[in-house]
Amino acid sequence: MYAEHYDLLKYTKFHHMVKNVERAPDYKTTGKWNVSYVDNEGKEKLETFDGVLLCNGHHQFPYMPKFEGQEKFKGRITHSHSYKDHKGYEDKVCVCVGVGNSGIDVAVELSRIAKQVYLVSRRGTWVLNKVFDYGMPLDQTNSRFRNDVLRRIVPPSVTNWLIERRLNQRFDHALYGLKPKHRVSETHSTVNDELPNRIISGTVRVKPNIKRFTESGVIFEDGTEVDHVDEVVLSTGYKFHFTLVEGGKLIPVKDNEVSLFEFMFPLETTDHNSLAIIGLVQPLGPAMPISEMQARVFFENLTGGRKLPSKMEMEQNIKCKKMAMEARYVKSPRHTIQVDYIPYMDELAKMAGCQVDLWDEFKKDPVFAYKLFCGPNVSYVYRLRGPHTWSGAKKAIEGVEYRTKLATCGSKMKMMESHCACHNIMMTAVSIIAALILAVIMYRIF
Repeated sequence: MYAEHYDLLKYTKFHHMVKNVERAPDYKTTGKWNVSYVDNEGKEKLETFDGVLLCNGHHQFPYMPKFEGQEKFKGRITHSHSYKDHKGYEDKVCVCVGVGNSGIDVAVELSRIAKQVYLVSRRGTWVLNKVFDYGMPLDQTNSRFRNDVLRRIVPPSVTNWLIERRLNQRFDHALYGLKPKHRVSETHSTVNDELPNRIISGTVRVKPNIKRFTESGVIFEDGTEVDHVDEVVLSTGYKFHFTLVEGGKLIPVKDNEVSLFEFMFPLETTDHNSLAIIGLVQPLGPAMPISEMQARVFFENLTGGRKLPSKMEMEQNIKCKKMAMEARYVKSPRHTIQVDYIPYMDELAKMAGCQVDLWDEFKKDPVFAYKLFCGPNVSYVYRLRGPHTWSGAKKAIEGVEYRTKLATCGSKMKMMESHCACHNIMMTAVSIIAALILAVIMYRIF
């Protein structure tokens, strides 16, 4: 276990509840924080710390909208935040509200055991699939070339057209009642492989937004009505706030909008930057590597290894990010903390001193540089250089494709290795040629 390997359990306090976090009386000179908490015996205590990280994320406080007549509804209304599994929903009529990832996942799971599932979509969504071309995981397409360089070179209108065309080839979103008015890049991605199968089989029926509730059912905005509804599951997002820190006054939040440098550091504490938020982002990509990188930035600053920008630079960064989000995304409380995975990771890596130097890697090993540029941007890319490097990072990066195939092929992998030997030699040659082309591209870009 990770915690045992690094001997972290002795620093971990289980069954404790934090009540308040506030600047210590000598904060101006020390940057320290007082933390009040209740321990596992129910005793209230206070301790002083050099730094504080709030790692609650943004999925803590469910947002439950109010609909006309819902107080008279005799069925049950819950939020997906409290949904654990399908037990208790067998042979029931269920209405699932929301077509984000949680909403669609719940609808698909319930459709296997419920009498009928209705999926409520207010403005539609574009649905990506987890299993991409040739059976590869979608995350493995998250390369620096595809998701960073091409994004900067190709106009958004062209990118949107290409992706939407591809998604409609899988299933026609208009025919399935899901086509939105917005473009695919203007909302956070929804990813699900099973939904079109459930819709075409009739176990999931797509409906517009709820107009009002009756005692036993739901009337939708198109005038259609479903009677005898047993369960309504709201997947309508979350609100976040930081009342835990000085009653919420230090980090004010309005409609999920908050002013934090890199979605981490409050502007009021730039004198020490000894408090930070971890995981308060909605990435187009994996969340856990981002949280780890945020922690690296925090501790590099706290221990004096690196220095963060000035308050003025932070304010400008916040302003630019807000303007970019408003210009790109549909206006919604969901789209206030959006980040693109690779550009954001690179920003953090630069502050932590572990940014990737593709040109340097190319000079040392062109084939490996090609993997960094065109292969999946896995988290250990940022362990190649800088503080706290990992000696096994390069080998781990080179073995990503092998480990992916091993997970699906199992015992047949050895047979595949001999079968693919010639293919690997050919791909190495192609990689060298591509790496030379890459050198020219990098020279022009960087």
